[in-house]
This record gives sequence, structure tokens and C-alpha cells, in this order.
Amino acid sequence: MKPSGISFKKQPLPTLELLIIVFLAIIPLFVTFPYRVNIFLSWEGAYRMSEGQLPFRDFGTPLGGMYWVIPSVFFKIFGTDMITLVKAQVFINILSGLAFRSILKSLYVQPGIRFVSVLLYCISFSFFNFWPWYNHTVIVYELIAIAFLLKGIFATQSSKQILWLCGAGVFTCFSFLTKQDAGGMAFLLCLGLIVISSFYTKKWLLPVIYFISFSVLLGIVVSVFSKYGFGYWFNHGQAPHSARISVFEIINEFFGASPWIKFYLFVILILLLVQHKKIKDLFSEHRDLLFLLLTLGILLQAAVFQVTSYTPPDNNIFFHSFAIAFILTLLFDLLNKNASSFKMVSGLAIGVLLWWSSIFWKYVVRVVERAFPPNTEIVSSSGENVVNRDTYMIKKPDSLDVPMTDWTFSKLRSFRKIYMPSSTIKGIERLLNLPIVKNNENLKVLNMSELTPLAVEIPYKLETGSHYPLWNHLGVGMFNKQAEMFESRIRDHEYDLVLFEYIPTLNNFFPFRVRDALKTNYSLVDSFIAPRRGDTGGMIEVYIKPSENNLDSVLVK
Repeated sequence: MKPSGISFKKQPLPTLELLIIVFLAIIPLFVTFPYRVNIFLSWEGAYRMSEGQLPFRDFGTPLGGMYWVIPSVFFKIFGTDMITLVKAQVFINILSGLAFRSILKSLYVQPGIRFVSVLLYCISFSFFNFWPWYNHTVIVYELIAIAFLLKGIFATQSSKQILWLCGAGVFTCFSFLTKQDAGGMAFLLCLGLIVISSFYTKKWLLPVIYFISFSVLLGIVVSVFSKYGFGYWFNHGQAPHSARISVFEIINEFFGASPWIKFYLFVILILLLVQHKKIKDLFSEHRDLLFLLLTLGILLQAAVFQVTSYTPPDNNIFFHSFAIAFILTLLFDLLNKNASSFKMVSGLAIGVLLWWSSIFWKYVVRVVERAFPPNTEIVSSSGENVVNRDTYMIKKPDSLDVPMTDWTFSKLRSFRKIYMPSSTIKGIERLLNLPIVKNNENLKVLNMSELTPLAVEIPYKLETGSHYPLWNHLGVGMFNKQAEMFESRIRDHEYDLVLFEYIPTLNNFFPFRVRDALKTNYSLVDSFIAPRRGDTGGMIEVYIKPSENNLDSVLVK
């Protein structure tokens, strides 16, 4: 693979790449959103850090604090409204696209293939990620690290090599301090790439520079936060955490599913066999070898990541863009064709848009349905029963799954541009009008619900301490030790007000045992539907201390 003979300055593709990255990233700034399930975690972590709190010192978390760094900076700049999280994600998506583009540039991918791959990357991995989420942010930090790593490997000046490799080590550490599984694999991938590169170039100092930059920063973080229970919280695999890595599950998922990963491996194998008569030919070009190893490493990481981070199910789709970029590069090199002509780029771009049309069609269909409304009648005008793909099953209404037609906007600033079920909004209004809320400036609140922005709207002071969990998922973000702490505080009536979200279909997403303690020691004065969709609906229950309970003025009839 060699640099394209076409001058980058004389053709528009590099500019179009940047425009696509920025344009697709900023679209969310101009729309409104339904309340995002589980986004409370992003909001509270960013809010706490924007207030000067630090993970492990002021709150316990199984995640790393780097997840909230960018959102917390945006909270300081734009305020703590939930929509600020969307603005932070716009910035993250731009960084993500630029990092992927830089990787392909370092590998001398033809401009046409690079353009199409960037388009695919933005559509398949960035565009629909409107909110910051740790399983996405960890990959973005990894891609920035890989971009720096390749810059360092191919830099011609030793001073620049050192700077790029130090940057790679730092961002690999950022990835690990966002989430252990993907961050750990990012380190192994980067280390593998630079070690193989050193065998090729005989520059043995490069892996050392990278390893030291990663290890020094990680060592500083661990030494500073170890006294705050870093090892207790940031640890998957040892008690009280349960192990996330299972060799059987990884193998089972790979051979039992993973069709795209296996398909890409098949196509890559065929093209390599056709292109190279001897195995040693694979190692003849430095950049070709690194591109191959990077692509295989990304596919392997995706196969593992889909098991260790299984929800949501599309966490690992970043592999598509790497695989397609490599496959197209092999194909066009084999055919000895220029992929940067207008006709070829247009055809490939149309193909990508057609392939991933489901991503943007769900937004376009809202307009199309108005022009061509679907036939949803159950009985025809002649009185005959109508059976088609929309009516062949009888849908039983679920009282906890509120139709989107009944979602609307709240007047509260924290939820600006975010719509929720009208019943949720009315429930929040009733909550804010409770005498105990209106007449108590030093209200002590336990909020075990996803309405974390109420900390600003009520307001109340968040509890802090290395023992205090940010995330209340029993067995994931908190453990029996913390559950016992809350039960003890509830028995002692330390809280004036408790919000608890009961989700019966999720395994202790908010601990059932804490709810049992509340039922025994507190008075339930109200409940309303949680802002969730699908089969994980729940109710937000409002509890107050019995001594404060005045049924005539508080209990919602």
C-alpha cells in the first residue's frame, strides 16, 4: 500500500470528510429528545465532577472517572441541563470521527476508500450516539490512542515520535480509566502493534516509551486514589464484583452468532490468499502489516466486547468501518484500480447509505408516513376482519409502557428539550409541591431513581464519601455492603424523602431489598410512571418519614 498519487490539496474529499464528521455530529443540537433510559448515570457523574467531586474519593463507582470528564467540563460551561449532555456528545463524536480519519491517513488508505469509510463510521457508530455513555466513550479514547500511536510509529523525527507515543499512552490510560474491559484490550492492541512495528523497524525504544507513558499515569492515579477504595470499586472479577470475562461465553457468542465478524474474517482471508502467493509476502510492507493486525485486533476486540459489555447490544459495531476500509483497500489493490474517482466514490457512498439506511430511515419515515399513512384498521369498511403484518397479532396494552403520543415537555429547566410521559411530569410536579419539599431548605433526600436532575430542581445536597455508591445497581454499581448501609439509614429515619424506582423486570437495578426496608419504615405517599420505554417499565415511588406524614395534605388520591 503506497500513498495515492492524487494531490490531497487538489481534490475535495479531505474537506468533505471533515464536513461529514462535523455535520452528522451537530445534528442533535437542533432536535429534541425523549428521556434516555439510564442516562441518569451520565448526568449525576458529570454533575458531581462539575461540583468538584472526584470518583472514589467522593463517590464509589465500578467505572473510571474519565467517562464523566468531558460532560463535566460542558456542565461548567453550559449549565447542568440534561441537554448539555447532548452537547458534550457532539464534541465526543467529532473527536471520534477525526481519530478514525487520522488512523486511515497514517495507513495511507486511498482518499476514496477513506472517505467512504469515514462516512460509514459516522453513520454506523457516531450518528445515533446522542448521549455520553461509557461503552462508547471508552472506544473513542482508544481510537485517539491508536491515532497517536500510528503517528508516532511513522514520524520521522525522534522528538515527534516521543510526543505522539506519550500521547498514545495517556489516551490508552484514559480508555482504561473509563472502563476496564475495552480499556485493557486497547492497551494490549496498542502494545502489540508497536512491538510488531519495532521488530520491523528495529526501533526497540518505541514500545518502552509507550509502556512507560501508560504505566506512569496509571500508577499516579492508583497511588492517589488507593486510599479511597480504588481497588474495591474499580475491579471486575474479584469479590464483591462478579467476573465479566467467560471464555465459554466468548466462544459461544462467536460461533453461535457474530455473523458480520465472521463474514469479514472470511472475506479478508480470501483476499489475502488471492493477493499473496506466499505467507511471507504479508510482512513485506510495514503499513500493510500494521493495517492487517489492527483490523484483526479490532475484530477480536469486538468479539470479546459484545460479551463483556452486552447492553446495549450495538456496543461493538465500531468494527464495521475498520473491516470495510481494509477489505476495500485489499480489493482495489488487487484490481489495481483508483478508488478516488467521482464515479467510484459516488457508487461506494450510495452503497454505504443503502446498507445503513435503517439508521436514518427511522427519522425519515415520520415524514413519509404523513404522505403514505399505513393501513392499521382491524376491520375493513365492509365489516371483514383485516389480517396483515400490522394486525396479525393482538397487542395487549402495557400500563407501564406509555405511547410516545402521550410524551410531552416539562417546564423544569433541567429537562429542557427532553420529553417524558405526561404522567411522569405530573408526578414530578406533585413531588415538588409536597409541603415537606416546599417548606424544608435542608431536605435530606435519598434518590434511588433515574430522575437524578431533581438534585438541582428540588434542590438537595448529594451525599458524598468513598463508601457512597454513585450507581445503585446491586451487584454492578453497589453491593450488599452498601445495601445494608441504606437499610440501616432507612431504619433510623435519616432521610426526609426517598425516591425509589421499582423495575420488576430488571434484576435489582434498584435493590429490591432497600424497597422492602422502605415499605416497613417509611410511608408511601405517591407513585408515578418512570420515563422508560419497552418491557423494562417501572414506577417511581415517593416515601416520607412517618412522623412527617399528613395524609390530608400529602397523600395523593
